[in-house]
Amino acid sequence: MAEDIVLYTHPFSRGRIIRWMLEEIGAPYKTEIMNFGAGMKSADYLSINPMGKVPAIVHGKKIVTECAAICAYLADAFPERDLAPAPEDRADYYRWMFFAAGPLEAAISNKALGFKVPDDRRTMIGYGSFEDVVDTLEAALKGKDYIAAGRFTAADVYVGSHIGWGLQFGTLEKRAEFQRYLGGLAKRPAFQRATQLDDEAAKNLEKN
Repeated sequence: MAEDIVLYTHPFSRGRIIRWMLEEIGAPYKTEIMNFGAGMKSADYLSINPMGKVPAIVHGKKIVTECAAICAYLADAFPERDLAPAPEDRADYYRWMFFAAGPLEAAISNKALGFKVPDDRRTMIGYGSFEDVVDTLEAALKGKDYIAAGRFTAADVYVGSHIGWGLQFGTLEKRAEFQRYLGGLAKRPAFQRATQLDDEAAKNLEKN
């Protein structure tokens, strides 16, 4: 698609996921750094994302929010980049991307907040237990360089980002499979470009 892309983000946010995805796509895009608080709650930005959070993208006249949705959308919008499997081969692609968006993020967030699901209430919460989620993710990655389709896809951008944060902030154990998987993804030029761009944006914010 030839329409302009605008990324609304903050370097200390999940917007880093979408920066990486956009660098993998390779299409030109404009970056709007949004300040936490008043900037994200302004009327103009709320017309883009009523949640008042980043990231969001505007692609021509289309608005997409939620990181997993943005990754999936961009993979489909730019099929020439081959970042999504063929439709008939997307079972694992969708499964693990949305596993990360649902059970993994919820389990990690709750752990970070000090909340543990009581053993007798596990059936009431979608992910069951933190331990089950982490063990399931580890098993899905065992012996694999990529989470789906036997090659790099948008699902690796999303799953890899969650694992990266978990290892960085200590919300995931430094298991060998997680470190090996992330180490391979971190070698990608698009990942390195995105990291540099967000690190530079963070430094500029700290100066101001």
